[in-house]
Amino acid sequence: MTELNARRLDVDALRALQAIRLHGGVTRAAAALRLSQSAVSHKIRRLEANIGCELLSRKPDAPLFTELGEELLDYAERILSLHDEALLSLSKSSLAGRITLGMTEDTTCTDLSRILGRFRRLHPEVSVRAQVKMSLTLRSMLDDGRLDAAIIQVFAHEVRPSDVVLFREDLHWVKSPELSLPDAGPIPFLSFDDACFYRQWAFEIAKDSDLVFETVLECTSAAGIVAGVASGLGVAIVSSRHLSQEMERVAGRLPQPPSVAYVVRRARKSRNPALDVLIAEIKRETDRYGCLRIGPDVAVDTAQLRRSG
Repeated sequence: MTELNARRLDVDALRALQAIRLHGGVTRAAAALRLSQSAVSHKIRRLEANIGCELLSRKPDAPLFTELGEELLDYAERILSLHDEALLSLSKSSLAGRITLGMTEDTTCTDLSRILGRFRRLHPEVSVRAQVKMSLTLRSMLDDGRLDAAIIQVFAHEVRPSDVVLFREDLHWVKSPELSLPDAGPIPFLSFDDACFYRQWAFEIAKDSDLVFETVLECTSAAGIVAGVASGLGVAIVSSRHLSQEMERVAGRLPQPPSVAYVVRRARKSRNPALDVLIAEIKRETDRYGCLRIGPDVAVDTAQLRRSG
């Protein structure tokens, strides 16, 4: 017991460990946390010293985390979630009301679900109704007053002064390494539906060039687009979070898409104290890690993805 009492799991170090998993390395984690690389490395080394084992594998071509590191990350998820909920419960105010919130499909399976669940437990008198639609549809619903707020994607140059920017991502043209694109003629294109602004941008670009896109798959699900790319059906535009080792980025031949921002956008006349608290919690959570996490898997090191001309 004396030995156990001398060992500590530092909360800030656990957050750094989670950020390394999320961003796929110490350097990118440090940038997302707005810390120096040495500061993040120091937190991890101090944690390793406190618990007496290595958490990061420092051998070339080895997995990012040791087996004990992966095991600790599972505990860190629960520790940090309970820690944050406890702190919020001590400072919560009495809230009541109703929130209608829009979300895109790729944010429903992220940390956002956990944040909404925690918000519901802390504020049981607030009713939150969420709807999942494409970004352009959600924008229209905001304009019509059918939503109080929505978490949407917009091109970075379209961010409004009133938007709460959560994080930014790059977009990439991708295909399967086994797919050979034709030297001339239509390029097979995997697309979201008409409410997708990626698709609208691609078709507008094609009008001003000699590119011709032939839509071979139309799907409202990001998972469906990713599966179509892996199957070699055609090219698609995906954000950095959906890149995988099975994809090959297409560089040079196709114009570079603009970067995107994930933002919380409110309806113009929305005045809702409960919504203010929810948005502040979402913003605080994304600021901690630099983005919303898709799931527990380690982020892909995009620098290692193959490129195609």
